[in-house]
Amino acid sequence: MAGVITVAVVDDDRMLLDGMRSWLGRVPELRLVATAGTVGELLAAVGPGGPPAGPGGGGPPDIVLLDLLLRDDSAPADNIRRLLAAGSRVLMISTVPDRTRIIESLRAGADGYLTKDNDLPALVAAIKDVAAGHGAHSPELAFACAHDNSPSRPKLSPRERQILLDYASGLTLKSAARRAGITVHTAKDYLDRVKAKYQQAGRPAYTKIDLARRVREDSLDAG
Repeated sequence: MAGVITVAVVDDDRMLLDGMRSWLGRVPELRLVATAGTVGELLAAVGPGGPPAGPGGGGPPDIVLLDLLLRDDSAPADNIRRLLAAGSRVLMISTVPDRTRIIESLRAGADGYLTKDNDLPALVAAIKDVAAGHGAHSPELAFACAHDNSPSRPKLSPRERQILLDYASGLTLKSAARRAGITVHTAKDYLDRVKAKYQQAGRPAYTKIDLARRVREDSLDAG
């Protein structure tokens, strides 16, 4: 079972849950370990005393497919944070590409957002991307980010964005500057501007890890 990605689904649509069992059962690299109607039910099922989630037993599922709106009227952002705190990554699923909620989900820590009309290959690809630590880039996600005009999303110039992406991806500032064809001093100036803009937007990013998180939250690497 080495290399198998464990998956759980939180949705109050029983037909969808049945469909997920059938769909994911066809994919050898994935293992559906739990389904639930609410996040509370899932955490009770895979928490202490519940059935094991991982292939070797114990632990939270690697990925949780989380419906945006659940029957308990829980806030999506709260659900995401609870699942992250439990140790799972979160891929949001919804019936509609709600632009505002897509952005809110990303800001809360979700790794992607898919509408339920995507096919099995798209879902599997998204799950694998999230499990690998990458965001799941879907057309609806790209559209939402491209049209996000909220004050909390800084407006970055093309050069600021380039330096941010290169630096946050793991390059040193010197390497990012060389790649952009500018001096290290100029690259640092661009990076300082990026940090100042996020600070002004109420989302400070002091470290490289913080900057990488902002890149993911704003899907800046989606193209």
